[in-house]
Amino acid sequence: MPTMDRRRLLRDAAAGTALVSAGGLTAALASPAQAAPPATAPLAAAPAGPGRGPVSFRWWGTSGWRVDIGDRTILVDPFLSRIDTGLFKGAFNPATRLDVRAGVVDSLVDRAETVLVTHTHWDHYMDVPHIAGRTGARVFGTLTAYNLGLAYGVPSGQLSPVKGGEVLDFGAYTVEVVGGLHSRNPSYSLAFPGVRVSPPPKPATIADLPEGDTLAYQLRVAGGPSVFFMGASDFVERNLTGLAPDVAMVALPNTTVTADYAARLLAALEHPKVVVPVHFDIFEAELRNPVPVAPGDREKLDAFIAEIRRVSPRSRVIVPEYHRAYRF
Repeated sequence: MPTMDRRRLLRDAAAGTALVSAGGLTAALASPAQAAPPATAPLAAAPAGPGRGPVSFRWWGTSGWRVDIGDRTILVDPFLSRIDTGLFKGAFNPATRLDVRAGVVDSLVDRAETVLVTHTHWDHYMDVPHIAGRTGARVFGTLTAYNLGLAYGVPSGQLSPVKGGEVLDFGAYTVEVVGGLHSRNPSYSLAFPGVRVSPPPKPATIADLPEGDTLAYQLRVAGGPSVFFMGASDFVERNLTGLAPDVAMVALPNTTVTADYAARLLAALEHPKVVVPVHFDIFEAELRNPVPVAPGDREKLDAFIAEIRRVSPRSRVIVPEYHRAYRF
């Protein structure tokens, strides 16, 4: 069987339990007190691979995930401090101090062996050095992520700079690094651009954490699903060729400056069986359900879901809830 056909077969056999329908959660967001319980639509269970236990995926808001493969834990963009910068109140303060809420972070991160960083803006990176110091996890990210880690005092032996194209073998799973792009604001620019080519002084404010180039990651679990993770809503189409994930965690586009975002993205990923929108929540609010969504972003989320269904009608759209364990 050709490689691409095998990937399609795996995707069509993708498994999951505790799946939340988009309509159910959207209703809950609009009127939590009156909404019906979210519908569930389990798929066939995936077989356990050799040498691993059950695989679960928990969303931690923004583009953050905890993935447990038996007793092994992978984190993607873990941002749990959720500090208030004024962003969702119309009073954004670039001089907001970086204040890691260790009690909150430690209550959720009991272990980690691998941390995957898509880019180094504060809402993706600021908790990573603390997590690395507490757990001994190895951190993968751009050269900027590497140099910022050194600035925080993370040992170089725990920092692994990557560029895109690497396929890394961890036994029970592999991680493919994918070169990506950060999303653009309405002025076709982005917040805090720039890279760190050497270790800077220890960052003090959110402006000290630049974008630093952007990556995406594809996780392939032995005997289980392949899952694509984005941390920002833009991409290099050619870099996605051949990935064909079973599940795609895709960032909500905040503007329309990226042409044909959903159509090009899902076509490049070969229309995954499951599509999970992320980065749509108020990520400065407490990590508690129902998921808080700003009014304008709720409209964008509904429009994005409708567009996904239009351009990829065979894909199942799942709008995640915080902390809920998903199995695909």
